[in-house]
Amino acid sequence: MPRTYLKRILDARIYDLAVETPIDEAPLLSTRLDNRILLKREDLQPVFSFKLRGAYNKMCQLSEAERGRGVVAASAGNHAQGLALAAKKMGVKATIVMPRTTPQIKIDAVRARGARVVLHGDTYDAASAHAQKLVEEKNLIYIHPFDDPDVIAGQGTIGVEILRQHPGALNAIFIPVGGGGLCAGIAAYVKYVRPEIKIIAVESDDAACLAAAMAAGRRVRLKEVGLFADGTAVAQIGKETFRVLRETVDQVITVSTDEICAAIKDIFDDTRSICEPAGALGVAGLKKYIEQKGCRGETLLAIDSGANINFDRLRYISERTEIGEKREAVIAVTIPETPGSFKRFCACPALSRRMITEFNYRYADNNEAHIFVGIQVSSDSDRQAMVAALVDEGYPVTDMTDNEMAKLHIRHMVGGHAPEIDDEVIYRFEFPERPGALSNFLGKVGGKWNISIFHYRNHGSAYGRVLVGLQVPPGERRQVGQFLDTLQYRYSEETGNEAYQFFLS
Repeated sequence: MPRTYLKRILDARIYDLAVETPIDEAPLLSTRLDNRILLKREDLQPVFSFKLRGAYNKMCQLSEAERGRGVVAASAGNHAQGLALAAKKMGVKATIVMPRTTPQIKIDAVRARGARVVLHGDTYDAASAHAQKLVEEKNLIYIHPFDDPDVIAGQGTIGVEILRQHPGALNAIFIPVGGGGLCAGIAAYVKYVRPEIKIIAVESDDAACLAAAMAAGRRVRLKEVGLFADGTAVAQIGKETFRVLRETVDQVITVSTDEICAAIKDIFDDTRSICEPAGALGVAGLKKYIEQKGCRGETLLAIDSGANINFDRLRYISERTEIGEKREAVIAVTIPETPGSFKRFCACPALSRRMITEFNYRYADNNEAHIFVGIQVSSDSDRQAMVAALVDEGYPVTDMTDNEMAKLHIRHMVGGHAPEIDDEVIYRFEFPERPGALSNFLGKVGGKWNISIFHYRNHGSAYGRVLVGLQVPPGERRQVGQFLDTLQYRYSEETGNEAYQFFLS
């Protein structure tokens, strides 16, 4: 399989527009992980992403007649920017269909490069379907973002550069995966020239279409796709890319949102550059690989694949970084409601040498106080040891470090007990974030039942997240579920969640 792509990759025409990016050392990360860590800096391309390579190579393969018809693509942003720049250089009209959830920075960048932008749907799949409709209506040439041999070959030039720039020992390459074009191109070349180098594909755990396909032995479509790493938010791996990847990938690693946030900070610490969530997947997977394998003294390279990120998303990333880096524990603790209780808690032997990173509390009754506490730790095992030590000292503790509701909402709402509220049920919602989205949500939910809790925080993310309390008599509970299903928003009931029971119930 790799051999069939060798000539395509070596013949790819990209360097009159794309640039050869450097491989940078990551000294701080290398020291911390006791391995030599290298970063392939595709964030330094003219469009701040590797996607320019594949888009331009594909454009170069079109005939004059095909270019004259104009091109169209569906993209969450990076392929769009690459194609827009390629089309501008060649004097070709380009139309880009983008999901409405695409970060504004990517939409503005595409328009600035002369392409026409059409916003349609909330996911890549919806945008892709609309792009295909434009192909039929306007006779445009469709430029696929990943599932095309010429696009794959363009991305494969990264593999050529890696082996030329680093001819020495290299144990593994960690590559972000969405539709699979980047990984397929690099793997096809590297596995032919240096088959001993491991190819590790890395996916977000809420958009792991390659992992699902590998497990099933065939391409499968995910029912839902998380959009935090919007550059790799694809529901199904490409047909051609899967044909290549199933023969060339040694392992697929999935990583959480918190782990991605921690990797963004790691890259910043070593390069002073801020990559987008999808761009940090390689480093997040590399760190997890080291943790799983316990390897030391190896040379490991991660693809830093892009840096197109909205600045306001940094609030959310910063908030989640310490947990993703295993440096913060979030716990609920019950202490006596007496003067000096918090001081005694902070001075107890289990915490005497630790920094308290967060403390939330509000008076509830005369006997007990439930406090929400952030505590500095060094690892998962250190967190577990700290919790065990607190329990041994007589403190009732609930570890909420992995509780999504606690991290997204409760830490900002602690102390909202309402003794006069009866028949309260709690739901957590996610809806596509765009102007007017919150108002639209309230218009659908409000008026049916009394809202007793409402918490919303815009993190500059693709999805808005809301916590809602409704007063619903027991006889109407079934009606609530039926009504919420009609809204077509992702939701889950959280009435039994420990974080709610401690601080809001």
